[in-house]
Amino acid sequence: MTVPLISVLMPVYNAERYVAQAIGSVLNQTFGNFELLIVDDGSTDRSLKILQQYAAQDQRIRLSSRTNTGYVTALNQMLQAAQGEFIARMDADDIALPDRFEQQVYFLKDHPEVVCVGGWFQLIDHRGRFLTTLEIATDDQTIQQAALAGHGSICHPTAMIRRSAMLQIGGYDENLMPAEDVDLWLKLGEVGQLANLSVPVLKYRLHSRSVSAQACALQRQQARKACELAWQRRNISGKFEADHLWRPGEDRQSRHRFMLQYGWWAFQSGNRSTAAIYGLKAIRLLPHQTEGWKLVACALLKSPTCNL
Repeated sequence: MTVPLISVLMPVYNAERYVAQAIGSVLNQTFGNFELLIVDDGSTDRSLKILQQYAAQDQRIRLSSRTNTGYVTALNQMLQAAQGEFIARMDADDIALPDRFEQQVYFLKDHPEVVCVGGWFQLIDHRGRFLTTLEIATDDQTIQQAALAGHGSICHPTAMIRRSAMLQIGGYDENLMPAEDVDLWLKLGEVGQLANLSVPVLKYRLHSRSVSAQACALQRQQARKACELAWQRRNISGKFEADHLWRPGEDRQSRHRFMLQYGWWAFQSGNRSTAAIYGLKAIRLLPHQTEGWKLVACALLKSPTCNL
């Protein structure tokens, strides 16, 4: 049996709504020499049944199921079982663009000094509506500076990593979840260079049940700890800058602000119907504030006076 070049790691927990799309986007990659390792982490919905159906149809899928222990534990378990030269991360609620693996493999082959490459990514909402494309830094120096300040300088489910580098740093630190990705970039940056492709490689889904949405405050706290450890390892004085929330909180003001952000992103991307939807969401949250009404008016009328 041919050893796969890529091992795709996908932990799954109660993702019945999105997991079929996620798996389909992996199986339909233009680069097909991979294995897809999936751990069902004690799902209580139909996720396992969906996974079993896919595993029965494609021999590249290696599926296991167990009681819930957390996705970082699952990632380390899959890392130990992986056979590929490269590790590709994939979340159960995202969608990989068709040539993601092909582009990242060629990049890593051409750049032996790079141990991890991510890429730009498209933001979609819970229903798959396009909001915007985030064009993040592509060079090692900028990526590392951002990581040292606590920023997610590589989007975790876009990452393709050399397995040798992952094993060298000891895999994921389970004590730093849900900021294990920031810790990962910092440690990988100490054994090689980091990069992002200057093209979108993934559709990243924003929804209220994701780990990032449910644990924003803890994520910032753990990211600060990961940075402090990296500053000590590198013997430098650092400054933590990632104190802002990048997902809506529970309060109406926070949710209102993010509905406006999503709406203006959609408007700027030319998706006026999506912009109107988010304008209405903002109005329902805080009807007496004018910003939601302005967004709806701009979306419906495409007013040239809109100040973006």
